[in-house]
Amino acid sequence: MVLIAAAVCTKNGKVIISRQFVEMTKARIEGLLAAFPKLMTAGKQHTYVETDSVRYVYQPLEKLYMLLITTKASNILEDLETLRLFSKVIPEYCHSLEEKEILDNAFNLIFAFDEIVALGYRESVNLAQIKTFVEMDSHEEKVYQAVRQTQEREARQKMREKAKELQRQRMESAKRGTSAGMGRSSGGFSSDGFGSSGGSMSGINTPSIEIDNKPILPKPQKPISRNALKLGGKSKDVDSFVDQLKSEGEKIVNLTPTPASSNQAVANAKAKIISDIHTESIHLKLEDKLVVRIGRDGGLQQFELSGLLTLRITDENLGRIKVQLQNDDTHGIQLQTHPNVDKELFKTRSIIGLKNPTKPFPLNTDVGVLKWRFVSQDDSAIPLTINCWPSENGEGGCDVSIEYDLEAQHLELQDVTIVIPLPVNVQPNVVEYDGTYNYDSRKHILQWNIPVIDAANKMGSMEFSCSSSIHGDFFPVQATFVSKTPYVALKAKDVTLVDDDSSVKFSTETLLFVDKYEIV
Repeated sequence: MVLIAAAVCTKNGKVIISRQFVEMTKARIEGLLAAFPKLMTAGKQHTYVETDSVRYVYQPLEKLYMLLITTKASNILEDLETLRLFSKVIPEYCHSLEEKEILDNAFNLIFAFDEIVALGYRESVNLAQIKTFVEMDSHEEKVYQAVRQTQEREARQKMREKAKELQRQRMESAKRGTSAGMGRSSGGFSSDGFGSSGGSMSGINTPSIEIDNKPILPKPQKPISRNALKLGGKSKDVDSFVDQLKSEGEKIVNLTPTPASSNQAVANAKAKIISDIHTESIHLKLEDKLVVRIGRDGGLQQFELSGLLTLRITDENLGRIKVQLQNDDTHGIQLQTHPNVDKELFKTRSIIGLKNPTKPFPLNTDVGVLKWRFVSQDDSAIPLTINCWPSENGEGGCDVSIEYDLEAQHLELQDVTIVIPLPVNVQPNVVEYDGTYNYDSRKHILQWNIPVIDAANKMGSMEFSCSSSIHGDFFPVQATFVSKTPYVALKAKDVTLVDDDSSVKFSTETLLFVDKYEIV
């Protein structure tokens, strides 16, 4: 396929963001985008429209459209598959499908679009890989920034010391009445640089130094370190320098990046769960996404759950249906239906049905019909507590005890990975553990893996020791997991036809996964 451009626009044709993938003038792209709303036919359930030169492939996103412009020679099936991936990217970076939210996250969306298409051709990537590529950072860059900040701080300190020295010499010279002599010995300042008042400092002319705590930092003459700028490169000097900064109490944040493999592990676990599911002509998918941040001394700092119920119909004879839900939620989760769904019907009877019952649901596409959100500061909302307890061992290192406890015992967590950062070039001595573990010397992390955590296996622990370490070396601890059991007490109870209320077969898929889970 040759994809010309991708855009998110309103149903009136207003373009919010657009990304061009081939050489084409701005006027040409603007003309193609402006022509799109004029080609739309009201009441039609199409996903594409063609002109003499291009094809528009689009998908509704509530009040917006995800739009791809391709050549007519491209494969329509590949176009639709690519469009589906673009549509999945939008909710990953935007909490709501509103124009303002799209604009606020425009750069992240553009970066994600570039990972999907290169030079007009689709890249072989999935959603998890796109997120990993966009969010990747460089450990060496962070070390370089830390070194640079330290050198700037040292330069400012030397300037202050030099200013104090100049002030001291000026005062001594004033007492001896040898201002001129002092002018010659003060680092190249001429005698014209001193005022006529004997002991006053106000007349000193110091163009390269200021004494009001706002020194002008000279540009370094030499690069700091070639190894600090080289991705993947290692430098013992840099590592020892960072260790020295930490021992002096300097705070260097996130020297150990989140391992890119953790996102891939979640994607693999999700794929394994999904592969076991048999799908009917009517398929419902309920997904929960979890963001949790807990303090290392306890206490919930952030808890955010977001979810989406999607409906996929592959038989055109089953397009006009209603979905009966069972809502046993006790948390107070906020629910929001799609604009085309009958809100009053859902509010009074927990039934998902279209406002216009004579119209069918779209075929062969995942249609989001209900979404929810739950934000809490209550510790009881935490599904899995992780307690990491480093203690000094009297030999310059730390003994670390870490344990987990499943608080939400209705969940069955699978493929649990707990990642503990470690000091640079220090191998842990693991003495006791449940599950399995792996030490990654390149990323300086200890990965603790537990296949299943459920009510029958709700607790576990690990103990290890590290030399040349302090408490802060072992944070933030991060965790990933997936679960077939959703966090929300929401499920599909029945699916019936609109005409005669007869029940039809349907399949369901439920999944809880972690977007971010950390102890800081």
